[in-house]
Amino acid sequence: MKLQARTLVAAMAFLVVGAFSPVSRRLAAAFSVIRPDGIGGRPHRTIPPASHRRPTSHLSRRGGLGRPFGSSRVFSAPSADADAANGEGGKKRVVFLGTPEVAATSLRTIAEDSKREGSAYELVGVVTQPPKRRKRRGKEIPSPVGLAAEELGIPVLCPERARDPEFLDALENDVRPDLCITAAYGQYLPKRFLAAPTYGTVNIHPSLLPRWRGASPVQRSLEAGDNPVGVSVLFTVSKMDAGPIISQRSCEIDDDEQATTLLPSLFDVGTDLLLESIPDVLGGKITMDTAAAQDEDGAVNADMIDSSEGELRVWRQSAATCHDKCRGFSMWPGTYMFFRIGDDDDLEPLRVKVLRTRVVEETAAPTDVAALGPKKKDGLRVVCGDGSVLELLQVQPATKKAMDAKSFVNGMRGAKIRWVQMPEGDEES
Repeated sequence: MKLQARTLVAAMAFLVVGAFSPVSRRLAAAFSVIRPDGIGGRPHRTIPPASHRRPTSHLSRRGGLGRPFGSSRVFSAPSADADAANGEGGKKRVVFLGTPEVAATSLRTIAEDSKREGSAYELVGVVTQPPKRRKRRGKEIPSPVGLAAEELGIPVLCPERARDPEFLDALENDVRPDLCITAAYGQYLPKRFLAAPTYGTVNIHPSLLPRWRGASPVQRSLEAGDNPVGVSVLFTVSKMDAGPIISQRSCEIDDDEQATTLLPSLFDVGTDLLLESIPDVLGGKITMDTAAAQDEDGAVNADMIDSSEGELRVWRQSAATCHDKCRGFSMWPGTYMFFRIGDDDDLEPLRVKVLRTRVVEETAAPTDVAALGPKKKDGLRVVCGDGSVLELLQVQPATKKAMDAKSFVNGMRGAKIRWVQMPEGDEES
């Protein structure tokens, strides 16, 4: 039994090493077509409160997917007969580009729809970011989209950069896509890529464009207190998120909705919109010329977030501003405050992550002393510089596990808790 186990481990190791060799990477220029999900009667998806939504599923990061990542089911170019069939109503070739878990969920939905009887397209391949090591000496692990593609039996390509000539050669000469779909791929697509698919490249973007173009649309929209929020499906052009809009849907959300739950929900809605639109895109009814041009005057950039933005500066920010920042930054970088425990001003302030908050309706006289609210389930109340009150519901002190605010206060054994304004530039990242 031990000998068999060792043999199996050795074989898997050989396959994994082979999967990431230069030859295998080149051979992995395999793509498949993606098709819409539930066209013709699929109900519109709305966003229920976060408490009623099931958590996003996560694929196992372990091996055992049946074959080494990206090394089998090598893509072959369409034959002349297939090209002729395409022109006579055959299935169109679709390529999916994405990287994180939310994109993996979209991929699964699209793949399921592509198998529907009467589907106009097939998924011929997936493009995703290269595998990465999660630990310094750990093994390389494919992205969530890469893992999902392997699970679905779809060929995968992982170029270091989307502008790599070898990758673009394969796209043009071997893959020859009719349509490309992107969902949080994470790389800039050059003009040569955009010129390859016959019907263009379409993108799922979780904001109501032209508002919040860029890398952090959900985070910035929550930080700004936007309601409704929404998702757009658009054609991709060289300018970031500036292409004509194919479809768009707005969604009312709860005042306590966080990015952690909102992002996957918006991608679910966006995937539905995409699938409803694919027949008209592949049929030539919706094109770059017929889709709705964006109003450049309304464009707002969703700049990348810096970790230093995570501090809740209650001395100059209102409770509502801090609450919205906590909601928006819940995935990364998170929000935090500094507290001094006790009356000794020489004690080093304690850095505390703030995980969940709410805004208290009443106001109070400004003070740096934080205390529990009067009711049993109240959190730790912090009075902001303008007199508004922010209630911390869940926190995580440095080196400790996350806990409710009452447990945090009880752990201080009656010592006074005061928030601290750190000197500019001294905040920890």
